[in-house]
Amino acid sequence: MPSRSPRRPGPHPSASSSSRRRGAAEPPPGLFPAREDLLRLLAVLTIAAAVAAACSRLNRRPEPFCDSHLQAPDDYADDSCQPCPQNGRCVDGQLECIQGFKRYGTSCIEDGLLSQTATKISELLQLKICDQHARALCGHHAKILFPKHEVSDTVDELLSKNPAGLTQDGIELVKARVLESAQGFFETTFTSNKAEAFKCPELVAERHMPLTCQVRQWISTNIIFVTTICILLAALLWILWIIYRRQTLSNRAEQIYEQVCEILEDNAVNVKIGNSNCEPWVVASWLRDHVLVPRERKNAFLWKKVEELILEDSRIDQYPKVIKGESKVVYEWQASGSLSGRKMKKVQGAREPTAEGAIKLADEIVGEVREQGLCSVVARRDRTKA
Repeated sequence: MPSRSPRRPGPHPSASSSSRRRGAAEPPPGLFPAREDLLRLLAVLTIAAAVAAACSRLNRRPEPFCDSHLQAPDDYADDSCQPCPQNGRCVDGQLECIQGFKRYGTSCIEDGLLSQTATKISELLQLKICDQHARALCGHHAKILFPKHEVSDTVDELLSKNPAGLTQDGIELVKARVLESAQGFFETTFTSNKAEAFKCPELVAERHMPLTCQVRQWISTNIIFVTTICILLAALLWILWIIYRRQTLSNRAEQIYEQVCEILEDNAVNVKIGNSNCEPWVVASWLRDHVLVPRERKNAFLWKKVEELILEDSRIDQYPKVIKGESKVVYEWQASGSLSGRKMKKVQGAREPTAEGAIKLADEIVGEVREQGLCSVVARRDRTKA
């Protein structure tokens, strides 16, 4: 049997057709640039654009400023120049800011000098007008209404005294601001001539009044209350003075009472030691004139208080006695057992048997009695006259 050679399988018809379609859809290699080439191209284009923009800006000349005093606003429409900003002056295409303003780009910004000057002038103007109103409230002859033209003249006067180195343009701006501030601060009214005038507010004028004027007006407004307070205060002071006076007199009366007791006790000592020049009693009027100074003798209350203290003292006996035909009130010390320690020593020393001690003690006691001036002098004088 003849052998058969094996069949080689040929390409499938559908596979060949798809290969032909795929080869026709794919572009040939090298038709588009690579990604790295695209990035390099973009970087070159960006750098070129930046360089072109910088060169354009450097080569462009700034637009000049329009001369505001030579051109009308309609001339600004062609964009050939920049309009002159507010508070600026444009001369020959250059911008110059007026005094008190500084250039910032294409604008003029205030530097603070005008505001400070305007504030200072406004304060001086308010002080001047409100002081006049305050004087009128205190009853003095002064103005209350200030016409607008007078206020303007006053501002000119204040600016002349406080120029602050301003030019004429700066002075005009400051004046305008001061007048604008005055328009808002003061009350606006009209004079009899129908002229606009400024008036300081009542409450502000009252704060400018002197302290004495404020006190006087407050007293006149509250006269009943003030009178009542003054009467009560005077009564209180009078009562306090009486209390102080009585306390002072009471203290003085106690001092005099102690002196009287010492004198009467000394007199009793002299009697005990046998001093013939002494009487056991002392006339009250003589004792009063002895212990009181001339100024105190006119005060009847003082000696009356002393007499009350003497009457309350049981050691002192008080009785009438006829002296030179007149009845006198006399005091006599009766408390022999209550003598002080010093006087008791004198009495005991006088009773010592030695003659030398008796003479020495007698001399001491006579010296004390003479200092009191009531026993040795007064008693001896009375006996002589009797």
